[in-house]
Amino acid sequence: MPGVSRVVAGVSGSPGSLAALRYAEYLALAHGALLVPVLAWEPPGGDRAARVQPAAGLNQAWREMACQRLDDALAAVWGESRREPGVQPQAERGPAGWVLVNVADHSGDLLVIGAGHGGPVRNALRCRVVRYCVARARCPVVLVPPPQLAVELGRRWIAWRLRHRTLTPAQVLADHRPPGR
Repeated sequence: MPGVSRVVAGVSGSPGSLAALRYAEYLALAHGALLVPVLAWEPPGGDRAARVQPAAGLNQAWREMACQRLDDALAAVWGESRREPGVQPQAERGPAGWVLVNVADHSGDLLVIGAGHGGPVRNALRCRVVRYCVARARCPVVLVPPPQLAVELGRRWIAWRLRHRTLTPAQVLADHRPPGR
């Protein structure tokens, strides 16, 4: 990939996004490019709720919380939040896919995002951010698979949820039929 001047990495704090950030750092160093970790955030309840009941103080608090979440993700990858000339972290307001595509809109950009934690079919059905970025990005997109530990934990969580799902009234009635019926 010749001519890479910026590597934009989507960061959410998930294990997959942390792996993507590590790989983005590697690509930025290999190309001598600027690394731009980006965390997209939205107000609780979405932008519509924020427009209906605007609160300037809350918007500032939410932005500070997003910046702190970005710093925590950077610290999880590097042990500290990097404030070097070659790293420009950004916390941007908006839906994740839209924010990432709009930040990575220059010629010479490369967008790096986590590919999700399921198989190809599951990711195609679930990962809206990945689909949005791949369909609309004006630059090359690199999808980084999650670490194996995150995949295993995800499988265990699904298996646990299937074993420990809540009972419905219909299940209770079906299990407690009177004798002779």
